Amino acid sequence: MATFSAVTRQHILQAIAEYDDRGRDAFLGVYGFTPSPARALVHEGRTYDATAILGVAHRYATGRLATPDELDGGKVAVTTILRKRGFEATGATADAPAPRPARTSARASARTATGTATRTAPTRRASEPERPAAICPTCFMALPATGVCDSCG
Repeated sequence: MATFSAVTRQHILQAIAEYDDRGRDAFLGVYGFTPSPARALVHEGRTYDATAILGVAHRYATGRLATPDELDGGKVAVTTILRKRGFEATGATADAPAPRPARTSARASARTATGTATRTAPTRRASEPERPAAICPTCFMALPATGVCDSCG
């Protein structure tokens, strides 16, 4: 199963650029995806197939394409991942995992009922925005630290 922690906003933008270059049908055909109208990614007024974009973004991030089988069927929260990376993803929200009920012990619920001890959740710091990686203008691959593309030279 593919993990998407390595996929950044820049990888998704690379996949969108390739989608624009190839066109919808060619992009889906090259990577073996079928149209999935249930999930859409909206970027700069254009609509993209969210599942295919995330699968190809995974390829840019890790070198391995996330297959359609890994992304379909609710195994991966496609729209949730895209939203966390700052994109507008519409469509099926059923792909998001169901929230778990909070665990409380009998003692904790008794204390809360009497009002003696209640805990508050710790505050979380907002994460810093990701820095976009340098991209080769010819092949759209991430450039190494040297700034010279390994593929194009």
